Amino acid sequence: MIVSISPAPPLKLDEDTEKMQTRLCRLVGQAIADYRLIEDQDKVMVCLSGGKDSYGLLDILLILQRRAPIRFDLVAVNLDQRQPGFPEQVLPQYLTSRGIPFHIEARDTYSIVKRLIPEGQTTCSLCSRLRRGHLYRIATELGATKIALGHHRDDISETLFLNLFYTGKLKAIPPKLRSKDGRHIVIRPLAFVKETDLARYAELRAFPIIPCDLCGSQEDLKRKKVKAMLQAWERDSPGCSDSIAAALANVAPSLLMDSRLFNFASLAPAGADQSDGDLWLDQDPPAHTSLSMP
Repeated sequence: MIVSISPAPPLKLDEDTEKMQTRLCRLVGQAIADYRLIEDQDKVMVCLSGGKDSYGLLDILLILQRRAPIRFDLVAVNLDQRQPGFPEQVLPQYLTSRGIPFHIEARDTYSIVKRLIPEGQTTCSLCSRLRRGHLYRIATELGATKIALGHHRDDISETLFLNLFYTGKLKAIPPKLRSKDGRHIVIRPLAFVKETDLARYAELRAFPIIPCDLCGSQEDLKRKKVKAMLQAWERDSPGCSDSIAAALANVAPSLLMDSRLFNFASLAPAGADQSDGDLWLDQDPPAHTSLSMP
């Protein structure tokens, strides 16, 4: 059941908060436009975990909802996974105070994960699968046409290197994805947004952050190692994180080795300039400002 409340009037923001909000609105709006993440008459289910990213996502989408030339609805959904000590009143109180329609679903995935995953091993994969199944079901029940998740630019870059280092695959997280059963579209409107900006915005907006005690205590996670590596690279070579993010939208299949993406077997002299040949090596890639905004 969706809890509906009258929307609260927008609050007056201080200069720093307004400046950060403007930046985030620009980047989220750009991602929505570039990938057609939200369309007219969409009902967007915003998955709210209680972390800084999902709070920021919901907050910015609410602003864009008021300004957009199209009409779309938002509903915040939280999956209460029954983690011990989870402050279950925090999100309903926050959402009610903001006048945001919401649905809270309680499912004890915590006990399942703790029972099936040996102590010290990564819980993220199983936890994610269980959570995703419930969210897809809830989206169907609520009639949502899009499912919005709070993954940001850093999540996408980290996933690229996680797959590169540990799975032998060159893939990351797309801004828009169709579920395997074809029934759901998952969107990530924060795809162009840096994590540091979201952290700062959460601080400025004083979101009531709820920590994840299930996976947050696992200090040896591969993702944390990759995050630390990328942060070290950025300190040593400022701007490299922008370049990594831009590369995800600037791919040259003919200069990789996947014959499913490029027909190497039938490659032969063409007698004329070819854009998929070694001419690519002599050119600077075009700027992708959507992924490298300051």
